[in-house]
Amino acid sequence: MTDISIGTARHIDLIKFRLGREMKNLEKEGLKVSLKESSAGRFNFVSCQVMPGGGQRGDIQAIFRHHIARSLSDLILGQWQQLLLKDMIRENYYYFNEEERQNIFKYALGHLGYGKGGQKAVYQRLFKKKVMDKILDFLRQNNQIIVEGFIRFRLKDYVEELEQAVERAVDDFLMEREYQEFIQLLKYFVEIQESRVELVHVLRLPGGAFRLLDEQKQVLRVDYLENLFMDLTDGEINYEDMLISTLITLAPKHIVIHNKDSGQKNTVMETINLVFWGRVRECTGCPLCQKK
Repeated sequence: MTDISIGTARHIDLIKFRLGREMKNLEKEGLKVSLKESSAGRFNFVSCQVMPGGGQRGDIQAIFRHHIARSLSDLILGQWQQLLLKDMIRENYYYFNEEERQNIFKYALGHLGYGKGGQKAVYQRLFKKKVMDKILDFLRQNNQIIVEGFIRFRLKDYVEELEQAVERAVDDFLMEREYQEFIQLLKYFVEIQESRVELVHVLRLPGGAFRLLDEQKQVLRVDYLENLFMDLTDGEINYEDMLISTLITLAPKHIVIHNKDSGQKNTVMETINLVFWGRVRECTGCPLCQKK
């Protein structure tokens, strides 16, 4: 008979559920298994026992350890990973409120591959193999494993990876908050500004420059903009800042963005949409679009 005990200070039900499902797979391989729960101090334990049943092949202990390692690695990279991230954010960034910490948590998950299609799968496979290998090495010499202690002392590289993800997430959150404050300031300028023109056409040009046209689709030329170039060619000038500044000065009632490459993400176009909310329309196929 082989016996392995898994302990945790919290969420023992997660372990019981995952191990119970894994033990059913062992039974299909001809092994007799049982789960027993106990406690010692602040830790709860689930003891897994396996006995030969007559239909199994190969090394029973190796098969048993593999199933345990697979269950624990899934738990660590699944539910425990999220618990660890939330603990890190709560303990190290306590000065953020609950909503802000939740946003940081979402950014951290993004840095770990969540929400990025195939990148998540690749990331999880790489770490799962590393975690499984370390669990297997540990179980070859020990028949009891405490999840929190194992993560802390045996998965230091993994914990560091989570800490780095949280640090990058905080940077992302602060940058996004600063950006949103900037957008609100620009929206205020637009709201207090009297519209100088009814309509402006914005054409994106090769190299990142822009051209502004009036209602008659002629290059926009007005006295108070005589020092602003509508067709910028100097590579040292920030085209996007110049475009935003010009549109805020004009405060048009309507803006048409001619964007042949509309499928591509463009930060300045997103900014225009946010600042001039309700005034912007995007065109992707008129003659002006084809002339660019």
